[in-house]
Amino acid sequence: MLRAARELLAVRSPLDAELMVSELLGTWWRQEPVPGGAWTRRRRADVEELVGEGLVSYAADQRSPAALALLSGIACLGTARQAVKAEQAALALMDRGVATPAWAPRAGAVEAADCYVTSDAFGDRDEVVCVFSYAGEDEHALVVVVDYNAGGMIKDGWVTSQVGKLLDYCRELGGPDGAARSELSQVSTPNARRLLESALAVTETMTNPPVSKSFPSYHAFIRARIRTLPPSQSRGQQAGRRSQSAGTSAPTVGPGAARRPIWRPDRRAMLVAEFLASDEAEDLSDTEAASRCADHIVNYGCDQDFGRPLRVSPAKVETFLLDWLPRKVMLTAAEQHAMPHVLVAWARWAGAKSGLDIAAISKTLDSVFDSIAMFTKVYRDPASFGLEPGLVARLLPDRDLEALPRRAFAFGVLDGNFRGTDLGALDPASAQDRRILLAADHDDCDHPASEEHLDQHATIADRLWRGDPPELWDAAQRLLDRGLPRHEVVHALISAITAAGQDERALRMTLGDLPSD
Repeated sequence: MLRAARELLAVRSPLDAELMVSELLGTWWRQEPVPGGAWTRRRRADVEELVGEGLVSYAADQRSPAALALLSGIACLGTARQAVKAEQAALALMDRGVATPAWAPRAGAVEAADCYVTSDAFGDRDEVVCVFSYAGEDEHALVVVVDYNAGGMIKDGWVTSQVGKLLDYCRELGGPDGAARSELSQVSTPNARRLLESALAVTETMTNPPVSKSFPSYHAFIRARIRTLPPSQSRGQQAGRRSQSAGTSAPTVGPGAARRPIWRPDRRAMLVAEFLASDEAEDLSDTEAASRCADHIVNYGCDQDFGRPLRVSPAKVETFLLDWLPRKVMLTAAEQHAMPHVLVAWARWAGAKSGLDIAAISKTLDSVFDSIAMFTKVYRDPASFGLEPGLVARLLPDRDLEALPRRAFAFGVLDGNFRGTDLGALDPASAQDRRILLAADHDDCDHPASEEHLDQHATIADRLWRGDPPELWDAAQRLLDRGLPRHEVVHALISAITAAGQDERALRMTLGDLPSD
C-alpha cells in the first residue's frame, strides 16, 4: 500500500488525492475476518480500524514523501482514531524535513455549498447532491443514493467535477431509465447531513450491505464529506430562530431523516378495515386470511418503510414478498395462498389513494405477478422443517419466523414428562412455564441445578427469545459451528453476560469476541 501511495506524489489536485486515498482505504472496508484465525474475534468494524491504524504506524516509520502523502490523506479521510494518529505522524515527518506534497495543505479544507435532493416517482430512493469546493476552487459534487427498500441505507455514491452539467441533468424529470423523478429541490446543508448520517449508519451496521461494487472506494470520502456539512441545530436553537423570523425552517428531507409517524395498533386496524371495505378488495374470497395478510402489509409499511404503509412500488412489493415475508412471518396455508391476491388488491387501492398514476400502479402490479411463482419457492413453510405444527405455534406466538431457530435452541426440552408435568402443554413464552422447561433440561445432570444456575439459564432463554442483543445468537451459532455441545454453548453465553454486567456495549463486544482461542 505504501508503494501504491507513490502515485500521490504525481497528483496536483487535492480532490484527486483524496479520491485515491479513499480508494486505498476502501480495499479492506467490510472485509470478512479470516475463518479460524485471530480475526474471528473481531468485528469487521474493528478490522477496518486495526488495519488502518497499522498502516498509519508503518507509514510513520518510513521517512519518505510517499509515506507523508499517505498520512496526509488518511488525516483527512480516516476514522477519528486513524486521523489523529496520521496527523501526528505527518507533522513529525515534516519536522524531519520530508517533502510535503503540493496538494497536502488544501486536502480536507473543503467548504460545503448547496445541497439538493431528487426522488424517484415511487419513493424508493433519494439522490442527494452536495456541492463542495476548496475555498471556491476545484468545485465538485458528491452524489449519494439512499435506498429505502433496503432500510434507508446508502447504496451507491460517486463524485464529479462537472457540477453544472450534473445539476442540469438532475433538473430533467426523466431518469436514465426513463422513470419519472421529482423535481430537483434545494435543501439545507444541516438537513442533508442528517439524512446522509442516518443512511450511512444503516450501511455500516448491516451484515452484508447490498452496495454497489464501487462503493467501498468512495466510502471514506463520503464519510469525510458528511462530516464537513454543518450539523443540525438543536431544538432550542431552532425555536429561537423561529421566534426571530416569520418564516419556518426548511423541512427535514427524506423519510430516513424525518421522525417516523406513529402508527398505533388501532390506527393500523382502521387502515386495514378501510382497505377490506374497498371495491379493490371485494373479490377476496377468504376474508379472514385477507385480513391477516393486510395486517402484515401494513405492519411492513409502518415498521420497515419509515411509516409509509400506503407507499407501493415494484421494488417494495418484490422485497416484501420475496425477502421480508419468507424470513419474518409464519403464514398459514390459507394465508400463503391469499397473500399474492391481497397484495395485488392492496397495490391498486393504496396506489390510487397515494396519488400514483395508472402507469405506475400497473408497473407495481406487474412486479407482483412476476413474483408469485418465485414466492411459492422461496417461502419456507414451517411444516417443511419437520417440526410439529403445535410446537411451532408454541415457539412463535408472535409469528416471527426468523426467531424460530434461536428459540428452539434456547430450550433443550420442550416435550415429555417432568415430575408429573406434561412439558408439551407448557408455554415457553410464560416465565413460570419457561423455568419448568429449563429445570427439565437439567434433569439428566449428575447434580440438580441450583436456583441461581436456573436464573442464569432463564436470563439466556429470555434474551434469546427476544433476540436481545442480536450478537447473542450470532455468537451461539459460531460456537455451534465449532462443534461445541449445546449446553456448553449456553454456559459460554452465561459467562459473557456475567462478565459484561450491566454494560450492554461491553456485552456486545464480548459476544463479538466469541469464540476465543
